Amino acid sequence: MEDNASLLVVVDAANVVGSVPDGWWRDRRGAGERLRDRLAADGVPGRAGPAEVVLVVEGAARGVESVTGVRVESAPGSGDDHIVELVARAAGDRPVLVVTADRGLRRRVTELGAEVAGPRTVRPG
Repeated sequence: MEDNASLLVVVDAANVVGSVPDGWWRDRRGAGERLRDRLAADGVPGRAGPAEVVLVVEGAARGVESVTGVRVESAPGSGDDHIVELVARAAGDRPVLVVTADRGLRRRVTELGAEVAGPRTVRPG
């Protein structure tokens, strides 16, 4: 259930997983599942209060299932476009944090009022 007063945290799975060269490319779906599980266990370190966490997966990582604490959305096309769509829907109604290092995506979501943070926020190197 969505709480419009809570922080919406949208995580760019491909960008966050790709930020650490740990062999993720051999099993993209598995890497997405490990990130999802870390988010479910740890949330977003340094952020107090309630948060809705949405992990956006794309490509070979599609099909990762949601778990308690993390809703997973498989982007039908571009993950970046799907993230922008999620931010646009929430804009003005609640605070939004997008976790990505992608410069183009960061620009697009900040124009919509979102805050941005880098991958190390949720996946220390």
